[in-house]
Formats: sequence, structure tokens, C-alpha cells
Amino acid sequence: MPRFSVIVPTHGVAGRLAQALDSVLSQSFGDFELIPVCDAPDTPAGTVAAAYAARDARVAPVHSPPSGGLSAARNAGIGAANGAYLLFLDGDDVLVPGALGALDAGLRTNVDVLYFGHERVHWWEGESSTPPLDKDPEVVGVHVPAWSAAYRRSFLTEHRLTFPEGHFTDTGWGGLVTLATERAAVLHSVCVRHHLRRQGSRLHTPGEHQFELLDQVELVLTQAADRTTGQAVSPAKAHALFGQLFALVLKTAAHPTRVPARRRRAFFRRAGRLYRLYRPAGFPLPTGSLGVQHRLLATGAYSAFRALRGANQATAKAAQRVPRPRMLRTRARYAAQLRRPLDENLAVYCAYWGRGYACNPAAIHSAAQRLAPHIRSVFLVTEDAVEHLPKDIDHAVIGSRRYWEVLARAKYLVNNANFEGAVVKRPGAVHLSTQHGTPLKKMGVEQAEYPIVAAATGSFDRLLSRADRWDYNLSSNRLSTEVWERSFPSSYEMLEYGYPRNDVYYTSSAADVHRIRKQLGVPEGRTALLYAPTHRDYHTGFSTQLDLKALCNALGDDFVILLRAHYFYDGDQGRLRDERVIDVTGHRSSEDVCLAADALITDYSSIVFDYANLDRPIVVYADDWDVYRETRGVTFDFLGSPPGPVARTASELAAVFRSGSWAGAESAALRARFRDRFCEFDDGRAAERVVRRVLLGEPAEAIEPPVPLAQRTPAPAAVTTAPRS
Repeated sequence: MPRFSVIVPTHGVAGRLAQALDSVLSQSFGDFELIPVCDAPDTPAGTVAAAYAARDARVAPVHSPPSGGLSAARNAGIGAANGAYLLFLDGDDVLVPGALGALDAGLRTNVDVLYFGHERVHWWEGESSTPPLDKDPEVVGVHVPAWSAAYRRSFLTEHRLTFPEGHFTDTGWGGLVTLATERAAVLHSVCVRHHLRRQGSRLHTPGEHQFELLDQVELVLTQAADRTTGQAVSPAKAHALFGQLFALVLKTAAHPTRVPARRRRAFFRRAGRLYRLYRPAGFPLPTGSLGVQHRLLATGAYSAFRALRGANQATAKAAQRVPRPRMLRTRARYAAQLRRPLDENLAVYCAYWGRGYACNPAAIHSAAQRLAPHIRSVFLVTEDAVEHLPKDIDHAVIGSRRYWEVLARAKYLVNNANFEGAVVKRPGAVHLSTQHGTPLKKMGVEQAEYPIVAAATGSFDRLLSRADRWDYNLSSNRLSTEVWERSFPSSYEMLEYGYPRNDVYYTSSAADVHRIRKQLGVPEGRTALLYAPTHRDYHTGFSTQLDLKALCNALGDDFVILLRAHYFYDGDQGRLRDERVIDVTGHRSSEDVCLAADALITDYSSIVFDYANLDRPIVVYADDWDVYRETRGVTFDFLGSPPGPVARTASELAAVFRSGSWAGAESAALRARFRDRFCEFDDGRAAERVVRRVLLGEPAEAIEPPVPLAQRTPAPAAVTTAPRS
């Protein structure tokens, strides 16, 4: 039997779950079992947990449906646990180094519950605080989260203690544990680092669920009253427990927003009935303002209680007022349009800050014309991009009068980057962030650790205020899901549907590939290598990172290079001019360029994840990986699990092609593993899934899952090379 069972509910924390599991597995005290509780094996968190279980026998995942909530997940973990003591760790928290060793030492005396300290860390991992544990150990329970204590398993079994259903389960659990325990102790050491989510706690949000706090209070007090003479709670414990419970109740009742306005009197009256029914004999009223609130609650004087909290209400109402953006005269039309009703059949699209009709927004727009023809669409573009738009695309120039009109009235707003800060998220409007690549590099608030990138990003507050407008955020694979959750912490729904722009890799034919190559000027029969280097934050202009002329000389006449610089540089002049190098940076569609290419040479560009859908050879040219990783930050060890051969120098790259290993069996095996990990959602129907969920409002459970990778057929390459053994 292990000394500890560490139970980790994982719902909604896939982005940080690995950190939580690592914090347990890296403990110097190793006598434990680790029990992640997942919604299902194929969820993001389930996939992470399964990978850990495959590597470490101490990890034993169990499953609990999300409908059961936190209480059911913890109870499932209790049912599977074998340890002498149980610990509960939220999936986005961590055990501090040495925590299990400290707990083991603190449990040398046979106690039922050992409470320990924890540190609350702000979501950006800057400020932190450590709440004190200075109460009598026998009555600590209600004030301490379940994850800040170790519980003797036989004690829980003996008293049949489980987490009560519903919200505020920690309150009910803490009260029931307090009633049952006779041997508790406090360890004045921090053992858990608790991550405060930017979205805040559901327990602090307004809604009818706040009444469930009273359910938990009633559950605890009923059990206290039902205990037999021999098990009766001591007066000191009864008084302390009652006071703690009603301190929580009064905090909620006095809060200006938690209980809906029309239901505040009902909440107060029910709380008053519980107070009068279960108040222990001789209970001493607190002093000061809290004592006044106790008296008002006992007498049911809601009007007086409401007057007492009036000052707080006024402050909260002032804080709740949503400021309108400052409007310049050119935006006065926007302010006026915001007062008009939403146009339920209008969708606004934007890609790459108005660069044109491209990427995921364009693919979604195309699918919407077929699946939701009643929705009118307007693309937002810069003035320079207008001439390159398809003729049938309705558009508005960014900054124009119509631009502000459609932004104010549209029901649906779709963007692969972000709408500007002045855009107001209207009630009823639906914002979809499609993203525009799989995040190999650090994104969002995770860029704060990298000074060069942070300086270019600007205000993270503004960045997150824009993310707060998202109702949906699109993910192309599980890595993206985890990174978006950490990088843009907010309350959107994650859509694991794949990228609509990648649909063409499964719907295009050989004839389409031939047509595109002809448009780009690829000579017949030549093997086209797409070279697509990413942006370097430590460079001020475009650099190929590679001597393309020397590479062409090394490859010979059978090859041609398609050069596609990062879109930040599509206006740069002076790139290499050579008949063997076709500059396709300015071509509207990166998807077309990928379809035309027989193989890809890339460094750390996210295009590698999209191109992998085509199941064509990929070669990584990583001459500055160490510099890039240190200055930009990366989300995983790219060179440790590459999609094909890796070259660190130009001569190594030329050798990869001269030897034929770029299209060899080992290259195919690396690519297969890469595709299995990063192409899991792209199947040619991503745009349809997005339209049905977002524009047509179909329920999530009605959306068909992606077709398995083995059953997909990507578009064929124009020139194929059989793998060499």
C-alpha cells in the first residue's frame, strides 16, 4: 500500500496538467500513486494522463463524466485510491518540491487530517500570498480547500465521507470532515502552489448556483444536529463551525453581485431560517459589523441588511459600468450604430489584420455560403488589399464609415488575429477566434518571459481584453488546445475542429495541383521544394537564413525552390533573383503554395504543421535553433520529435537531398509520428464543423468528430519519390 494517493481532477486544465503531474512525479519522496481523473481517454486531459501512465507505473488514470462535476471526480479518485493518506490536487496547481517528504514527517503521529499551508499564485505567476493557518486544527476545515490537507483513507472509509454534489463542495466536505475528525493537526509549511485562474472561480460569479452554498451549510448543520449523544459535537467545535459557515453565507449575501437582484431577499430569508433553526445554544455573537449582520440575519431584517451594505453596492455598480471606447470623430458613426439592434444575419470576417481574403476566415466564409446562405458576409481589408479580392466578395475598408457600421451591427465576428481594441463586444454578438497556426513558439501571456517578444507585443492587458471577447477559439491539435488555454486564459469554448484552411489538402485533386503549379510557374517534371522560413524577432528585416543559390547548385537541375517569406516581409525588395528560385511570398494563398510543393524545407514555421497533412517529405533546417529557442521561447522540443531529417548547416541540408534521405523510409517514419500527433483534427471538414457550431448554433454533441487519420486521403504530389530504405 503506498503512503499517499494523489488525486488530480483534470477537467478544463489540459494546458497546465503536465506541470501538476510533473510536480508530483518529481518529488524526492517516491512512495505514492498518482490518480488523474479525466472526463474520457480521448479528451485533451485524458490524452496527457495516458501518456504519463505509459511512462510511469505510479500513474493510474480513472474516468468520471464531466456532468458529475468536481465532487464526482474526486469521489472517483477516492474509490480508486489505495494509499494510506489521500491528497487532492487541482489539475492546474503544483506540489512544491519536498512537499510529500514534509507531509510524511508530519504524519508520524496518527492523525485523521493534516492541514498544511498553501501559496496562492496570481495567474501570471507574479504576485503570491500565503494565507495563515492559525486556527484550532479541529475546526480549520471549512476555511481550508480540500487540496490543502492530507486525509487518512481509513478515516474517510470509516465515516463514509464523500464530497457532496454541486457547487461549494469544499464547504460541505470541510464541514463534514470537521464534524467527524477527533485527531487533526496543522503543518505550518507550504505544500501546494495554487494557481488563481484569470477567469476567476465559478463560486464567485453571479447566478442561481449561489443558493447551493446554503444547501451545503444545511447538509453540515443537519448532520451536526443528528449526531447521537455519544457522538455529539463539543460546544466549542459547534460554535466555531456554525460561525465559520455563516461567515461564508453573510459574505455572499452582502456581496453586491453574486446573488441575482431579484433573488437576494429569498437567499437572505432562507439563510435566516437556517440560522434560527441550527444556532447552537450559547453561541456568542461576533463583535463589530459582522455581529450586526448576525443579528439582522437572525431576525430576518432584510431591508436593514440591504441598507447596511448600500455603500458596497454603490462601489460595485460603479466598477461594473463598462466604459465605451473613446471615439474619434471618424468613429462617431460606430457609437451611434451600437445603439441599433444586432443584424442577426450579418457576419464580419478579417484575416491577418486586413491583408485580404485568406486563411481560416476565408475557408469558413466559403463554407458558410453553402451551408448558411441566409447569412450575409463582409470581409474587412486594408485599402491595398482591395484589388486582390475575389470579385464576388463584399468588403469594407478598415477605418472607413462602413467598417464601423458592420462591426457595430454584425451578429458574428470572425478573425484569425484580433479585432482592434475599440471594438465593443455587444450582448448577443458571437466572436470566433480562428487563430492562424499551430503554436510552436510561445504565444499570448507566455511571451512575457522573453523581453524582445514582449516589447514587440505591447500591453498584455490589451491583448487579454481582446481575448475576453472570444466566444469560441479554434484548435488544430491537442498541443494548440493546451497552449491556447495557457496563453489566452479566458472563458471561451475551445473548438477542436481543425483548421478550415487545411480542408483543401484533402479535397483537392491531382488536376488542382497541376493547375496551381502552372500558375506559379513551376516547370513540368521538376521537383518543387517549398522553403518557408519563419519570422525572427531578433532580425529587423527578411533573411533567408540559407544561401539558396548554393543550395540550387548542390541540388542540380531536377529541383526548383519556391521561396515563401513570412507575411511580415511580403513587401521587402531585394530577395534572391534566380531562375531556379520562384518567389511565391506575394501569392494570396499559402495553401496553394503547399499543394504545389513536392517537399518542404522549413525551420520553425507553423506551416510545417499544415503541410504535414499532405504527407509529403519535410526537411528541417535548424541552423539557429538554440538562439531562436532562447529569444522566442518554444512550446515543445521540436528537434526532439521532428517531421523529417534535421540539418544544422547548409552542407548537411544539401547532403540530405543528395543522399535521397529526404524521401527515405526513416523520413517517412518521422513524418508519420509527427502527423499522428499534430494532424489529428484536420480531415477536410473543419470549415463545415465551424459553420454548424458557430453560425448555425448546432449543439456541440451534434457535431461529427474528425475522420481518423488512417482513413483520410490527402491531395497527391505532382512529383513523387518512392521511399528509399
